[in-house]
Amino acid sequence: MTEATVPSKTTVHCALELSKSSWLLAIQFPDRPQPSLYRIKGGDVEGLISQLLIARDRCAKSMGEVPSISLCYEIGYDAFWLARFLMARGVQCLVVDPASLKVDRRGRRAKTDRIDVGMLLRALIAWCRGEHHVWSLVRIPSVDEEDVRRSHRERGRLIHERTSHINRIKGLLFAQGIRDINIKAHYGKLKLEELVTGDGRPLPPRLRAEIAREIARLALVQEQIAAVNRERDESPTLCKAPEKKRILLTQLKGIGPAIAAVMSREVYYRQFNNRRQVASFLGLATSPYDSGDMERSQGISRTGRGQVRAIMIQAAWLWTRHQPKSTLTRWFLDRTIGQGGRVKRIMIVAVARKLAIALWRYVEHGLVPQGAILEVPTPKSAH
Repeated sequence: MTEATVPSKTTVHCALELSKSSWLLAIQFPDRPQPSLYRIKGGDVEGLISQLLIARDRCAKSMGEVPSISLCYEIGYDAFWLARFLMARGVQCLVVDPASLKVDRRGRRAKTDRIDVGMLLRALIAWCRGEHHVWSLVRIPSVDEEDVRRSHRERGRLIHERTSHINRIKGLLFAQGIRDINIKAHYGKLKLEELVTGDGRPLPPRLRAEIAREIARLALVQEQIAAVNRERDESPTLCKAPEKKRILLTQLKGIGPAIAAVMSREVYYRQFNNRRQVASFLGLATSPYDSGDMERSQGISRTGRGQVRAIMIQAAWLWTRHQPKSTLTRWFLDRTIGQGGRVKRIMIVAVARKLAIALWRYVEHGLVPQGAILEVPTPKSAH
């Protein structure tokens, strides 16, 4: 056991490997070189707490003082409820990003729950000794912070479902030689009995019934999207700070309610110390490769949630369209003048990174991006 993995005598270090059917708990006692392993039924929090308390009492008898308990697990299906449960009972709980853990780079490495929980436990001991580079921790949101994200995340899934229904209807009609119908705009007015196929026949009855059912599902999805939009923008929430930032973002021309909700509730609810942390959190920071005589850039890191990064790139395109006089838009145009689409798609990622940093400074310090236009809120009617 190296110096970095020597456990503290005042803390009981524990690691938990989670699965749907069972949990594997590893406890490192200060007087034992190897951890003790306990198999617990999945979801049995009372059994978990009981085992932790037994371990704490055992250490208290041998040391003469009650130690603290530090436990870690990888984020997964159980998300954050388990961390809140443990912290409410005095257990320090750390939620780990699985992608940040260092693993053997050999192709066929052994992987079992015992190996994984042991690796977690050694990383926890090293982290408690001050080696914070061994992993990346996931910030545990409050219940309200987690709940307020439901609206825009559900909206994203509904948008994908709507696109699927529209494409299915288009495909069924296209296979009959019927083209150039804007399904998204006119599905409610579409009269299937009046449609004529490319060879002059009416639609077959079963096909017409299938398209009618697809239209009914599309209409339901559209209603749910409208309801989720109202919930996202109008429903009250206890998360006052993110909501204030959301309203500030909507005052910038080109930043719509969907983008403002995602960025304020998924990104800017966190506290960043500098611009590099903002870019790194979004996965828009560069990844250099400098080894020996080789030196090159590997592009952006692509860490974090891909959906949020995609929203930020979408916001960059909208920014260049709706904020033509801003310094950032002029920077983009100066470097892409006369260039093709490939160069513009590469440069828009740089715009997204700069825009994310500019918006962070705007919501945190009130610094409006240079040359940006603010939209004046429309006063509500007195009636």
